[in-house]
Amino acid sequence: MIHTAKALAELVERALDCERVALDTEFVWNRTYYPKLGVIQLALTDGDCHLIDPVAIADLSPLGVLLEHPEVELILHDAQQDLAILRRATGAFPRNVFDTRCAAGLANMSSTTSLAELLEQTLGVVLDKTETLTNWVRRPLSEDQLAYAIEDVRYLHKAHDVLQARVEEIGRGSWLAEEMAAYDDPSLYEERDPREQFTRIKGTGRASPRELAILRELAAWREKEAQRCDRPRNHVLTDEVLVLLARRKPQSREELGRLRALGNHRYDRYLLEQIRRGLAVPDEECPPRPRRPQLDKEVIERKLAQSMDHLRRQSDAARIDAPFVATRAEVHNLVIAAVAATPEDHRLLRGWRRDFIGEVLYGIATCPE
Repeated sequence: MIHTAKALAELVERALDCERVALDTEFVWNRTYYPKLGVIQLALTDGDCHLIDPVAIADLSPLGVLLEHPEVELILHDAQQDLAILRRATGAFPRNVFDTRCAAGLANMSSTTSLAELLEQTLGVVLDKTETLTNWVRRPLSEDQLAYAIEDVRYLHKAHDVLQARVEEIGRGSWLAEEMAAYDDPSLYEERDPREQFTRIKGTGRASPRELAILRELAAWREKEAQRCDRPRNHVLTDEVLVLLARRKPQSREELGRLRALGNHRYDRYLLEQIRRGLAVPDEECPPRPRRPQLDKEVIERKLAQSMDHLRRQSDAARIDAPFVATRAEVHNLVIAAVAATPEDHRLLRGWRRDFIGEVLYGIATCPE
């Protein structure tokens, strides 16, 4: 296991001479805002695999040089979460990614398959999954735990080759390239703006613009506090409490004290400050109430059923995993947007998805009954 910055730098120097490397991470994410990185697995080849100890190495920036190198392909399975964790740990924005999960979706396999299932289906390799509940930040790790971790990257090079060949064989190479190019977008790894967090809170359908302005301040403060103390946001304050505060608008400790739902009053001073901020926002700068078009639910359900049926048939004929093309939620959103004549920049109306199915689904949704 790589325990020192010097050994890490030497390993990265070797990796930079490779055309591709395989990566994985093991982490713990229970009662913290950020995942706790426990092990980083790096395979230069199937037989040249290494474990990096992020608990022992404070500065992982040398690994960032590898992540952002445009000429070294990074092979991962279900890459986004691992890359987001590595982005925060190294400060680097990953480039040139090959995600075996995405490739599986384009190769007539399930795009939700686990790595163990993928390797068994493509290579006949059966992984030992007995260490899935390991606390990866605890030291020392046992020999069995280390062996388990390294197996997750040992076969990714071979899986890459099998999946790439299958995708090319059925003429989906350009689609795969488009999917992989999305990982080069730095915005994929950036943390969400705290001042936009209020839009993710449920139970605000009847909130006034003023209440939304207060909620925006409260949710932004909660997000920053959760980051500062590294606790889940709902361990700081729940969504329900934020909505209640925005609706009641208490302006003193006494008024806060009457809210039983608040429970712990350690944050009273900060909450009152955010409420005052929200009350001080000019009317014209308050968030508008979400506009929900008045649509016939029965029409939407019929259009959705027709669209999902067409998606399944088209995907089966093309030997592609339908949920990889679009989830039910994405199709539902497209149907609503099409019926309301507000499609904007929908994912199904971009790139290969537009040509494969998006335009047809849009046509189904807009066709008069």
